[in-house]
Amino acid sequence: MMGNLMGNPIPASEEKFAAARERMVRCQLGDRDIDDPQVLRAMGLMPRHHFIHESEWREAYSDHPLPIGKGQTISQPYMVARTIQLARLKEGDRVLEVGAGSGYQAAVMAMIASEVFGCEILPTLASLAQDAVSSLPDELPLGTLEIACRDGSTGWQEKAPFDVIVVAAGAPEIPQPLVDQLAEGGRLVIPVGDRYSQMLKLCEKLDGMLVCTDDTPCRYVNLRGTLGWS
Repeated sequence: MMGNLMGNPIPASEEKFAAARERMVRCQLGDRDIDDPQVLRAMGLMPRHHFIHESEWREAYSDHPLPIGKGQTISQPYMVARTIQLARLKEGDRVLEVGAGSGYQAAVMAMIASEVFGCEILPTLASLAQDAVSSLPDELPLGTLEIACRDGSTGWQEKAPFDVIVVAAGAPEIPQPLVDQLAEGGRLVIPVGDRYSQMLKLCEKLDGMLVCTDDTPCRYVNLRGTLGWS
């Protein structure tokens, strides 16, 4: 029997969750501006309830963040989908996620990209995320997925360069190590702003420089670490 983020058993019958995912994809994503078929497919297959506490299962497929402990959240499904769509993931991509949290977004990306490396600075959450992704159903077509407890604000030099970097926490500015570790032609999606509101930006590395476009106003938890908020 599959276990969720907190180690609780998930009921054998998954029909209600599958139906909720279908509604989420159709109403919250497809009826808005999410039209990438790979993103819609991955979000429709990945069990979001697997990454949250059982007490939150009733809200697992609602379009808002949910608490995962330590003052952190699993992101709103729409923002997960919007972020991944902006990143234009494809098979063969090597992806870094900064602020992996529950591991959900990293797992969704691993349904599309070949390699995903997630950084989570909080040891408890990193351990729970590792447990969650390691116990996902075998039938999910995941690429390589690794989550480690480390300061993602400085990237992951040993795994660089990355075709895509996704930051799932609000940053005061774009950390230079992430720019350095992004491959030429690569995409960086990051929320930048103050502690209370940010703008989700798509940045592309062209001739060694970042070209950034504002996309969606948002509010994420604060980026922690050396180059995050103190």
